[in-house]
Amino acid sequence: MFARILFALTVLVLCAGPAAAAAPAGDPILVGGLFAESGPAAFVGTPSRLVAEMTVKKINDAGGILGRPLKLVIHDTESNPDVALRMARQLVEAENVLAIIGPTSTGEGLAVKKYTEEKKVPTIMTVGGDPIIAGGNFGPFTWTFKTPQRTSIAVQKVYEHLKAKGVTSVAVMTAKDAFGQDGLAHLKNLAGKYGIEIIAEETFDPKGTDFSAQAFKLQTAGPRAVIIWTIGPAGAIAAKNFAALPGDKPLVVECHGQPGPEFPQLAGPAAEGVIMPATKLMAPDSLPASDPQAAVVRAFIADYEKEGIQAKFPLNTHSGYAYDALILLQAGLQKAGKADQAALRDALETLTNVVGVSGVFTITPEDHNGLSTDSLVMLEVKNGAYTVAK
Repeated sequence: MFARILFALTVLVLCAGPAAAAAPAGDPILVGGLFAESGPAAFVGTPSRLVAEMTVKKINDAGGILGRPLKLVIHDTESNPDVALRMARQLVEAENVLAIIGPTSTGEGLAVKKYTEEKKVPTIMTVGGDPIIAGGNFGPFTWTFKTPQRTSIAVQKVYEHLKAKGVTSVAVMTAKDAFGQDGLAHLKNLAGKYGIEIIAEETFDPKGTDFSAQAFKLQTAGPRAVIIWTIGPAGAIAAKNFAALPGDKPLVVECHGQPGPEFPQLAGPAAEGVIMPATKLMAPDSLPASDPQAAVVRAFIADYEKEGIQAKFPLNTHSGYAYDALILLQAGLQKAGKADQAALRDALETLTNVVGVSGVFTITPEDHNGLSTDSLVMLEVKNGAYTVAK
């Protein structure tokens, strides 16, 4: 019953018009937003801020949360972990927010996490890397949640596909930043489970402009496929570097941070045949009516276009992460029954079957993300466009 209620609530937020519910009254529920609106992560952070504002408007038009309006207090992290931490302090100590959504990148998330854990502030991050909810040497994640698929889930999706294709040997090429090295760790740890051997590996600076040397070394090792783990233009550069090499070329596999219009545009002909895991947002026409995400994804796309965000920032696999953070926040507050930090944290940790853009979330004390490989699809670039990989 609770799952059906949450699904209905999600669709209501997306589809209801201003007249669907009485205007929320009382003091607003203050929620902080940390988004990289400048610096190298701005291509993700800026549209995430716009999506967050769009979603809050939808929530308030549908009656708010607990009869109260939601109000976002947003700061630009400048793609800088130190700035992200400073802005988190501002939100908590000066602006008294109940919770925080964001920040954008793994490095920013790690910088913010230690502080928000100490202050016991529920924080739903929109970062791709696992360390923020990995525990162990990365510290506790009691108050920290995330909406993008865990790196380990994306790696498993890639390996499932490669195993089905009979691929048993791969090379890996990973960025030297926190996101890339997180990917490398999971690629190594999970390979054996799928009968796959990593026969060569290289790292690169994600701010670099040419990785031909690394590509040559990896191809020389003779892998059936090469897995590139980075976000942004570096992935397209690496694909072009492999395409330029003579001889038999390995299948190029990009990570779950790449799917979007920029990759085929930047890689050009080199994008042809490249595969990558992606959220279902990138393949809406492939979703049957029975898929619980179908209505949510299509309604989100319609709102994204209606609000003019599509014209400025064409849809990519990152587009729904801020939406999902706010839907989880909404579901958590509704379950808690009050705007209280401890009650919200406890509710978030026990949410089940919350339908979002990125997947159907079932969160547990051990897993503060709650998405499985079923939340992803494998895409292939054909004729400069994405199609579901066979």
